[in-house]
Amino acid sequence: MIKDTVPAVESAMSMPRWRSLLFVPAHVPRFVEAAHERGADGVILDLEDSVPQDQKGEARRQLPESVAKVARKGACVLVRVNRGLRALTADLDAAVIAGVDALVLPKTDSAEWVSEIANAVSELERERNLPLGRIRFLAQIETPRALQRLPAIATAHPRMIAMALGPEDFSAAVGGAPEFDLLLTPNLAVLFAARAAGLLPLGFIGSIGEFSDTHKLREAAAHARRLGFAGALAIHPTQVGIFNEAFSPSAQEVEWARAVVAAENDAAARGVSAFSLDGRMVDPPVVRRAHEILTLAGNN
Repeated sequence: MIKDTVPAVESAMSMPRWRSLLFVPAHVPRFVEAAHERGADGVILDLEDSVPQDQKGEARRQLPESVAKVARKGACVLVRVNRGLRALTADLDAAVIAGVDALVLPKTDSAEWVSEIANAVSELERERNLPLGRIRFLAQIETPRALQRLPAIATAHPRMIAMALGPEDFSAAVGGAPEFDLLLTPNLAVLFAARAAGLLPLGFIGSIGEFSDTHKLREAAAHARRLGFAGALAIHPTQVGIFNEAFSPSAQEVEWARAVVAAENDAAARGVSAFSLDGRMVDPPVVRRAHEILTLAGNN
């Protein structure tokens, strides 16, 4: 097979703001109908785990209409495909359509697998006169095998835009429970690999299924942002608002960042790159963080 190449339009696309990505079972009309009202930055129309085998075909047939519905208020539209080859082939045929921004690839375990899917997506884009390279990939890391190959997966193809640990599947794969001690190291590994490759790291240290304890979830999300994560995947609407707040700069952070940038401008006029602000040394890495905070604040 000829190796897929993606033109410059792909690399020129800006990174999305994905504080919250809400999973919606693609076969349940009432969930699809209400998804655009949930406030998520992106909606993942799920064709995988949440859809019974005998209803996957109907979910695929409904996909064009579902894509239009969930995008009504400007949310990004993602589709999670299946891992098995036969189901994946049918999923790609249904999902590579106008309006889909990204595919969520479950159980991603190698760069070669990402490349094979990218080749198929490019063929479909060409056949359907869709912009080549517009559909991006979010890879879910759910096995110990994948954990050993993170750098290669993260850089497998220009379509790659984000990575996230699948805490439930990963925990099951190692024979454990989705608890903090087990999930900390793999989450950090995903974080480091994603940042090194210029991708969005998504997730938090805990079970994605625990949505009823909102206080615990809020603390976990805030902790994830302090670690460097950009957002998280949600399986329930109650998680969306918590993630949107936790992965956004607070008023205090914005005030601090503005003070740093103002002091930076003054220091630059004096010909210095490091300076003191409120009794603390500020150097280029701190200034960079201040600018990143202001950029995020401008995209809320």
